Amino acid sequence: MAKGNLQIDLLGTSFTIQADETPDYLAAIFAHYKKTVSQIETRSGLTEPLKIAIIAGILLSDELYKEKMRQSGQISSTDLVEAEKIALGMISRIEQVIT
Repeated sequence: MAKGNLQIDLLGTSFTIQADETPDYLAAIFAHYKKTVSQIETRSGLTEPLKIAIIAGILLSDELYKEKMRQSGQISSTDLVEAEKIALGMISRIEQVIT
């Protein structure tokens, strides 16, 4: 597998990562992360980079977990809706505590 480099410029920090993925794949993953960060900033009004990054990580982990559960047949559409409500409630409480 080809190694790819990705320049990260986000939330007030800059660095380069190297991974065993193509540059296009790394760019797509980073674009998805940036979109999540942007949504958090817009919806919550948060400005602290660490808090934004943590919430983005939670949201993306939730997204990944739901997809894994769906693919394994361990979760139904109704369960996904309920899980989303719970996750959004948790995020709302986190935002209340950290703002």
